[in-house]
Amino acid sequence: MAKSGQKAEPGAALGRADRPLLPPGRLPCGPPVAIVDIGSNSVRLVVYEGISRSPTALFNEKELCALGRSVAVTGKLADESVAKAISALKRFRTLADGMKVGKVYVLATAAARDAENGPAFLQEAERICGAPVELLSGKREAHLSAMGVVSGFFRPDGVTGDLGGGSLELVDVAKKRIAAGVTYPLGGIRLQDVSDRSIKKADRIVRDELENSAPLERLKGRTFYAVGGTWRALAHLHMVQKHYALHVLHGYTIPAKEALEFCRLVRRVDPDTLPAIGVVSSDRRPLLAYGALVLEHIIRIGKPTEVVMSGLGVREGLLYELLDDEGRREDGLISSARDLGWLRSRAPRHGDDLLEWTDRLFRSVDLDETAEERRWRHAACHLSDLAWRAHPDYRGEQALDVIAHAAFTGVDHPGRAFMSLAIFYRHMGLLDDEASPRIREIASTRILDRARTLGGAMRVAFLVSAAVPGMLPRAPLVMKRDVLTLKLPSELGDLASDKLRNRLNKLGKLLGKQTAIEAI
Repeated sequence: MAKSGQKAEPGAALGRADRPLLPPGRLPCGPPVAIVDIGSNSVRLVVYEGISRSPTALFNEKELCALGRSVAVTGKLADESVAKAISALKRFRTLADGMKVGKVYVLATAAARDAENGPAFLQEAERICGAPVELLSGKREAHLSAMGVVSGFFRPDGVTGDLGGGSLELVDVAKKRIAAGVTYPLGGIRLQDVSDRSIKKADRIVRDELENSAPLERLKGRTFYAVGGTWRALAHLHMVQKHYALHVLHGYTIPAKEALEFCRLVRRVDPDTLPAIGVVSSDRRPLLAYGALVLEHIIRIGKPTEVVMSGLGVREGLLYELLDDEGRREDGLISSARDLGWLRSRAPRHGDDLLEWTDRLFRSVDLDETAEERRWRHAACHLSDLAWRAHPDYRGEQALDVIAHAAFTGVDHPGRAFMSLAIFYRHMGLLDDEASPRIREIASTRILDRARTLGGAMRVAFLVSAAVPGMLPRAPLVMKRDVLTLKLPSELGDLASDKLRNRLNKLGKLLGKQTAIEAI
């Protein structure tokens, strides 16, 4: 039993140690933090749980104010747009106060930057928000957007493009190296205004601006990371039209040729005639053609291999920038998986045991595992027990659904498929015809095989440990003279049941190995 005043982890009645409030290695978040993003199209409030490597949004709401409307023509923010923005900011301040936010960061972009009456508007915004407004230059906006991509992807390599209502920012990224960004006056609202809503005229404007773009000259054969609400709406439309298996926009990947054809379709027709257009808000639809036009020229000029959607941008880039060096070095996927496992597992420390136990197993059987696949396996170990409270018949299905759709970063869709399928097999057995056929569509043959292998290993591990920390290190599973051998110390010898042998044999068949249980 837990001592008085201590918080016991689930399962403490079985003798498990109490756990601290935070998982090992996670920095205390402190009170919630809020970011108010005053963009050219929308004004948004996002309240995050705190500043951490895997920030979780507690509240996220936007108001489409179209502050950038007519700025390129009149030089001023329209009175109606300002009134809507002021009203939204007052509401956001009330919500932030109610949520007891500790720190508010306010960012403003192209519309406020370019308008004659921008300074007066920002002064009023500062008064309402009770916090200074950082008016982002184009280069600063590009840098933060790229920081968001660096935070959200494993070793990104390509060009980040952030399309807002007033401007487009392009910046080259390679792992954690971020080049100087370039900004272009090609935001959707601005293009509408300066082209008099003529797509043909807008086409010439975009072509002239981007034809000699330095970042695009370095894009050939690499990835284009698309940031911004209009491009997310385009990707959502593409996803629904294809009946894609996983409705998660972050990491959604479209081959460049297919993206080019889709952009040409969207900018050519009335958006209301497009199949599944209902998934795009009516306020966003008029900008789809302009967003498609800009992306079309980026693909035509830059010749990337693929377009990858990023759910992280300027706001998340700011949070990443606020971390210290140690926090930025953390792996975002592992951090978020550990946090979720810590919240929902019987004994979170068992995830660390399982990680090290499978490390030893995979080295022993000499599976050729890439660095990215190793990360997926480690994350899956932290997530292996999150469905333990569900009915046994539904644990696999529930775990698969949670993992496939969780707000993870640093993992692509095949990686999500690997993790969710591995935990499905851990609960439901190794017959892949029972797993979600939609999720299996995303997985390659290699991923399916590795997921079954990890799931089979977990089925052995949980029979040995019963999710109790400290058990697995005493019972390694390794190759010994080409036999897959589970070593049990004498005090654990009674665990060598028929059920354990059966699970070990099934894992051995997957690996093409004979198996044995050895007393040590």
